[in-house]
Amino acid sequence: MKPWYGKLLGFIAGWLLLRHPAGGVIGLLIGHAFDAGWLMPQRGAPYRVLGLERDASDEDIDRAYRKLMAQYHPDRLANAAPELQDQAARRAAEINAAYTRIRGKRRGR
Repeated sequence: MKPWYGKLLGFIAGWLLLRHPAGGVIGLLIGHAFDAGWLMPQRGAPYRVLGLERDASDEDIDRAYRKLMAQYHPDRLANAAPELQDQAARRAAEINAAYTRIRGKRRGR
């Protein structure tokens, strides 16, 4: 189910702050942006990068990380075109960041 409370709170806050119906519309649009994740990164993003659900076990996380790094590690594409190497490096950095973030949260940092 998609979140809806950002739209509602945005509508009410916009109406009250601007004291005009147009303020409600502006607040509604800002609330929609929050609900859609345009303004703030979504909490499940690291898990999505690894292709996992939030309730995945530590073994599943490690397995998915190793599988993706084996696939996207820049050293595996040493003879590929430079643009493919750049894409692989960006994807590997994204995978590393997601893995580090998940492991840090699970260790309580």
